[in-house]
Amino acid sequence: MLKEERLDYILKKLQTDHKVLQAELSSDLQVSEDTVRRDLESLAQNGQLIKVRGGAIPHSPNPYSFMERIQYHEDDKKQMALKALTFLHNGQTIMLDGGTSTLMLAKLFPPNLHIRVITNSVPILAQLIEHPAIELIFTGGLIGKEARTAGGMDTIRMLEKLRADICFLGICSLHPDAGVTGLDLGEADVKSVMMASSNKRVALATSDKMGTAEPFKVCDITLLDTIITDNPDLPSLKPYSDLGIQVI
Repeated sequence: MLKEERLDYILKKLQTDHKVLQAELSSDLQVSEDTVRRDLESLAQNGQLIKVRGGAIPHSPNPYSFMERIQYHEDDKKQMALKALTFLHNGQTIMLDGGTSTLMLAKLFPPNLHIRVITNSVPILAQLIEHPAIELIFTGGLIGKEARTAGGMDTIRMLEKLRADICFLGICSLHPDAGVTGLDLGEADVKSVMMASSNKRVALATSDKMGTAEPFKVCDITLLDTIITDNPDLPSLKPYSDLGIQVI
């Protein structure tokens, strides 16, 4: 089999199974594991998959800009946000990162909710500025126009001075082995500090983000306390609950 045929087979299997294993590919393709490893490295260098120990997994589906993503999976995000609201009560301090799922959560805050919100998100800041009962802390820092979030060392220093009861994160990619990962190093660093500065960590992630990975690590998967998703009964979510993470 030619290399191009092997690569095509690997990508099709990845699309179907959402993961490929080096040993299985070696058997399927009748080539050595060294050949498979080189094939996976070639595909990873071209940005077509993420290599993990013993195989590879797909990238997360993030084809749109921030403003376009607001409309993407809108009903699923509302469903997740309604679940997240059950974690909130008066007097809490919470952190919200710059995801579209956390923006949906902010949009659903009832007017009588008395909490403190720490965020690096410009859209969330704009959404909550008129809320009658919420105290807002904006982290400041360099504003990324594409992500519409504050980042950089000023943001990180601010977050390190704060402490929250719960951190809600909009997640790019989740994987039992690769952990929580993202597309941008600066955003991953900010998310990581937010999680470290919170007593409870809740990921908001649609089911198409499960079992995927990106280049920049936020944290190990076991640092999450809860995963809120649109379809918690999917078999692909069992590895997370097996690790003691609440999946709802």
